Amino acid sequence: MNVRSSVQWIVAFFFMAAGVGSPVFAGPTVIYGGDFDLPIPAPDDPQSEYGRGWMDDAVIEIPDHFTICDLDVGITLTHTSAFDLQIFLQSPAGTLLCLNMYNLDEFFKGEDYTQTIFDDEAQVPIEKAEPPFTGRFRPRSPAQLSVFDGPDTFGQWKLQIYDAYYYDTGTFDSFEVMITICEPGTATLLILGAAFVALFKPR
Repeated sequence: MNVRSSVQWIVAFFFMAAGVGSPVFAGPTVIYGGDFDLPIPAPDDPQSEYGRGWMDDAVIEIPDHFTICDLDVGITLTHTSAFDLQIFLQSPAGTLLCLNMYNLDEFFKGEDYTQTIFDDEAQVPIEKAEPPFTGRFRPRSPAQLSVFDGPDTFGQWKLQIYDAYYYDTGTFDSFEVMITICEPGTATLLILGAAFVALFKPR
């Protein structure tokens, strides 16, 4: 291999190596969701007669394989005491995140979650908001939805709710996950590297 060829291959290798090592970029956003009619708590929970216990899981089945770059969660439910509810999201891989819950010394009156979106980039944390929580809010600190960034979307995503206190009840209406897909920023540089080799290939 002569000097000129060596330089060509070094430059081409630089392009390809840069492509492989480049960061991922956010791509399109896809939304998966479902409508539910789930009592809170579930009637078959042993404590449900007292208005306390677990709701049956709200499950969204995602059939596609995407890499998660960012994830937001939207819910709508009616409940006569939003304070009572502990809300969790579980990924297909089993990662569990508490989106919101309250301690006894934080008691407040108020109903429902209406078109509530949990979003790490929201300006207001959910613990600083008031029912019916319409809009975008960060999950309760220190929880962050970024724990779901990176893995595959495929499988069952579960929204789980525990009604921690007595008497008040409600109904879970809808649940959706909004996923921004990661797109590798490598393809262009890899193509440029290959083209560079072809361009200067001896004829």
